[in-house]
Amino acid sequence: METIIAADWIGFVIVGLGTMFLLGEILVNMRGLFALLGIGLIVFYFYNFLFEPSSLVIMLIIYFIGILLIIIDGKVLNDGTLATLGLAGMILSVALAAPNFYAGLYSVIGVIVGGALSFAFLKVFKKRNMWSKIMLKDRLTEEAGYSSLNEEFAQLIGKEGIAMTDMRPVGTIMIGDKDYSGISNAQWIKKGTKVKVTQVDGTRILVKEVEGAGKEMK
Repeated sequence: METIIAADWIGFVIVGLGTMFLLGEILVNMRGLFALLGIGLIVFYFYNFLFEPSSLVIMLIIYFIGILLIIIDGKVLNDGTLATLGLAGMILSVALAAPNFYAGLYSVIGVIVGGALSFAFLKVFKKRNMWSKIMLKDRLTEEAGYSSLNEEFAQLIGKEGIAMTDMRPVGTIMIGDKDYSGISNAQWIKKGTKVKVTQVDGTRILVKEVEGAGKEMK
């Protein structure tokens, strides 16, 4: 048992699991269960490698300040700056506490892998309201882009163009110098036929053949 605990790779397992549970508690609501597991594992890691109480306390403080910065970023700032600094603090603390370079490297990898694995909890458990401003901004940006696209398509109603492909009933039309995907109302329209936009439903463009126009192109 002592041999396993002293192995360089054990830091990867302990730190990886500890970080996964701690960050998992930040991302999902586990009523403190993940937090207790994570704290226990991280304290065990530092206790296993640091024999001086002062060094143990300092490294624990650096690590948990990193966790605190991540929480503040997720709840308040929502820009990732403090989260990045927090992750750097966590990595620094586990690396400095390791007895040698390879043990430190394993532990650093443990922080990164554990952090990545913690996002898997989002697929299983109820998530907390973290980084909501970033997600809201992304959603509003997407909605704004979709709305802008709808407005552009709505302006096509009544305009005439050319069928660039055979429409059976879906095909490509050109209005002005721009191509669009159009659909005819249960009509087969040959390539080169002049068409007119009769209706727009979201990004769905309905067209009909312009009567008496004939073919405009071969």
